[in-house]
Amino acid sequence: MKKILHYATIAIMLVMTSVTAKADIPTGYYNALNGKKDAELKTAAYNIIRNFTSVSSYSNLPSYFRHTDVRPNTNYWWDMYSDMDVDIFITFGTYMNREHSFPKSWWGSTNATATNYKAYTDLNHLYPGEAKANQAKSNYPLGEVRTAGKFDNGVTKVGAPVAGQGGGAAFVFEPDDEYKGDFARTYFYMVTCYQDYKWATSYMYMLQQNTYPTLNQWSVNMLLKWAREDPVSDKERMRNEAVYSIQNNRNPFIDFPDLAEYIWGNKTGEAFYVSDTPPAGDAILLAPVADTAVDFGQVAVGSSGKATLFVHSENFRNPITMIIFGGDKSMFEISTSAIPASLANRDEGYLLDITYKPIELGTHESKLQLVADDLNSAPPVVTLRGECLEKPVLNACTALDPTDITSDEYSANWTTPDGEVVDYWIITRTKYLNGSQTVEEILAEGSPWTITGFSESEYESYAVQSVRLGERSPMSNVVFVRHAGITGVEADEPLTVTAFPGIIRFDCAAPQSNCRIYDVTGRLVRTIERIERDMDIEMPFGVYFITTDSHSTPVKVAVR
Repeated sequence: MKKILHYATIAIMLVMTSVTAKADIPTGYYNALNGKKDAELKTAAYNIIRNFTSVSSYSNLPSYFRHTDVRPNTNYWWDMYSDMDVDIFITFGTYMNREHSFPKSWWGSTNATATNYKAYTDLNHLYPGEAKANQAKSNYPLGEVRTAGKFDNGVTKVGAPVAGQGGGAAFVFEPDDEYKGDFARTYFYMVTCYQDYKWATSYMYMLQQNTYPTLNQWSVNMLLKWAREDPVSDKERMRNEAVYSIQNNRNPFIDFPDLAEYIWGNKTGEAFYVSDTPPAGDAILLAPVADTAVDFGQVAVGSSGKATLFVHSENFRNPITMIIFGGDKSMFEISTSAIPASLANRDEGYLLDITYKPIELGTHESKLQLVADDLNSAPPVVTLRGECLEKPVLNACTALDPTDITSDEYSANWTTPDGEVVDYWIITRTKYLNGSQTVEEILAEGSPWTITGFSESEYESYAVQSVRLGERSPMSNVVFVRHAGITGVEADEPLTVTAFPGIIRFDCAAPQSNCRIYDVTGRLVRTIERIERDMDIEMPFGVYFITTDSHSTPVKVAVR
C-alpha cells in the first residue's frame, strides 16, 4: 500500500510539469556522431553534451524537478527510489532529497566549494528521492543484491552484491526492475559527459581512470544487461525533453538506445550513423531551444544569482546578438551583447554569463532574445526569472553525537532551531591522521547524514551550518568521532586542562609531546612540542580542543 505525504499549507499555484509530449531530436544535433566508432564515438558524444545551460543553484533544484519528475496528472513526485506518493511542494530534507544517482563523492565533489559544480547540479543524473532510501544507498555502486540485509523498501534494495559485482564494495544499490534501464542510461551519460574528470581513487568500484571505456568490465556487462532488459520508456523520453528545455543538452543513450552497444557492447568496431543528417553546410542553431527558461530561484536582497546560457550554432557566418527586453530587464545582466560566429560554431559552443541583481523584493521576469542573420526561423526567446526575498537571519545548529558508527562510516546528527527555513546544510568534516588534518565541506539534505571513508582517519570531528538563500548560519559546536564510538575524557596517560582568563594550564602526571590545539571549526591553531604539569600558555578568548600523542581523545576547554 502506498504511503501519501502532503504539504500541509499549499499556498503556491501548482507548476504543471512540462513532461507532456515527445519532441523531435533537433535537426543536426548529433551530426558529429556520424561514421564514428568505439572511443572516437564516445568522445564525439562527449563534445556534443559536455557544455550546457547550468542550473543556477543547488537549492533551486526542486523547482526544476517540478518540470522533470512529476507523475502526469498528479501533484506527486515521480520517485524511482520508493513507492511513497509525496506532494511536490513538501520541503526537501525530511522526506525527500536531491538525489545524485551517480554519487557525487566519486568525482571528489562532496566539497561545497568544488569547481566541478556542473556535474553537481546536472539534471540528467539528479532525481527527487525518498530520504531514507537515499541515505541507505549512500555512495554505493549499482549492483544486484545477494542479501538485502541493509535496506529494502520494495523499490530500493541495499545489500551485499552477487558474485562478480560490486568492485570490492561491501554493499550495492539495486533499483527496481522498472528503473534499471533508466539508471544504466544515466550512468552511460555520466561517464561520457564527464569522461575528462579525475575520479576519486577511494570510489573506483565501477570506473577506470581514462576517457575510454571509463567503465570497468563488470559494470559494462551489468549496465548493458539492464539497458536491454528495461528498454527506454516514455517516462525517460519525456524527461529527456524536459531536461533539454532547461539545460539545452540531451542524454544520447535515451535518444539512441543502441548507442551504448556501439561504444561498449555487441556493436563495437562498427561505425555509428544518425539517419536524419541534414545537408552539409546548413546553418543551424542547436542551443538554446525555444521556450528555454533560466530560473535563478530565490535570491536574498543585496545578493546576486549567476547562471550560464549555452549558445551553440553550426555554420553561422554572422554574430549572434542578445537583447534583453520587457518586464524587469534592469535586474538582469549579460556578459556580452554579441557572440562572434566563430565562437558559437565551436564544438564546445559558447557559455553566456547571466546575472540576476534584484534591487527590490518580489518576483522578477524578463526576456532574452537571440538575433542572427543566419537564422531561418523565428529568433528564440529565453525567459529570465527570479525572486528576491529578505536576507535571512539564521541561528547556529546544535551538532549531536554520531550514530551507526562502523569501521568506515557513521551518521552525523544535528538539530536546527525551530521555525527556521533551510535550503540545505553544510557539514564541516575534519579528518585527523598521524598528527595532520584535512578539512572538507559536505552538502547535506538533512539529519542524519551518512559520512563515509571513516577508515581513512584515526578520528574525526564535525560541525554543521544551515544555508538559506546562500547565507550560512554561525558554526555549530564540534562533535568528535572515534572508531570505538563516542568517547569521553579517557587516555593511557591522563591529561587535565584548566582555563583561567587568557590562560590554559596543563595538569599531567608526566610530560606529553606534540600538543595540538584546535578551534571549534577543527582548525589547528597552535602546536606545542612538549607540555608538562602546571605549564601555562596564553590563549585568546574561545573554545578549544586539545590532544597530545599520548592523549588522543580531545579535551575541551573554554577560555574566557
